[in-house]
Amino acid sequence: MTTREDAAELRARVRSLTLETPDVMSVELEGVDGPLPAWTPGAHVDLEIPGAPVRQYSLCGDPGSGRYRIAVLHEEQSRGGSRAVHERLRPGDAVSLRGPRTHFGLEPADEYLFVAGGIGITPVLPMVRAAAAAEVPWRVLYLGASRTRMAFLDDLATIPGGTIDVIARDEGVRADLAAELAAHPNAAVYACGPARMLEEITQLVPEASGRLHREYFTAPVVEYAPGGPFSVRLALTGVELTVEPEQSVLDVMRSAGVDVLSDCEEGICGSCETGVLEGEVEHRDFVLTTQERAANDCMMVCVSRSACPLLVLQA
Repeated sequence: MTTREDAAELRARVRSLTLETPDVMSVELEGVDGPLPAWTPGAHVDLEIPGAPVRQYSLCGDPGSGRYRIAVLHEEQSRGGSRAVHERLRPGDAVSLRGPRTHFGLEPADEYLFVAGGIGITPVLPMVRAAAAAEVPWRVLYLGASRTRMAFLDDLATIPGGTIDVIARDEGVRADLAAELAAHPNAAVYACGPARMLEEITQLVPEASGRLHREYFTAPVVEYAPGGPFSVRLALTGVELTVEPEQSVLDVMRSAGVDVLSDCEEGICGSCETGVLEGEVEHRDFVLTTQERAANDCMMVCVSRSACPLLVLQA
């Protein structure tokens, strides 16, 4: 389920920085105006560092502590976000946050199977803690290139009540996802990591089962048939706009002066979620579940389009 705890901008400062691995830095943030809002496992925030692009990061600390912890992978092909964290950020620096928001929330289940690939451990870690606190059986598959580059192994080891299997490629072991999923046929599956890993899991666990919950860090490449133009009506003003095939709904709304929160513009973050009052959506995002798509009451305007001549949006 997609929920937004608080989309307001928050003023924060860096409390501490910790190098968890040679290329993963954790950042602890505290509020300038008091404790930061509580959040739920799976939530993320938008981090804005002066002079750097806004980027999203999963929260991986204690949801009720009043402070936030994120972990940032230093990416070689960084567009500036991760580089700013690793090379410029210092304790005491001021930053801005938006959120927290949740579109990867932990739902009640009788058993959990968590699959994390690399930095995908960040949203999974608080989920495991929540499952342990609820005394629900859980298992973690943590996949990575090398243990030395896999963050929070020590944190995971302290969580009671479940089992953890660390699978590092440099140890010559490969995860048998088919066998693991077959061994836990009734478990709710929460997976976060590379697109290839998530696509393999998606082939093994049909979305219609309702068991699978995923969070992407990069959008898979999907080829869509070219579509024609359509119209969107903005319910708050009654303005009707035309969306051409080469335009996104987000582009057109911005051109009309509508302030729409967005980040990835690839359909993976959920920031631009907009309510749908009338019409049928052609969903092209990687956020909504099958059930949420069927409800047809919201869309990610950065990528999704209309399957009918007119959409009426709650904007």
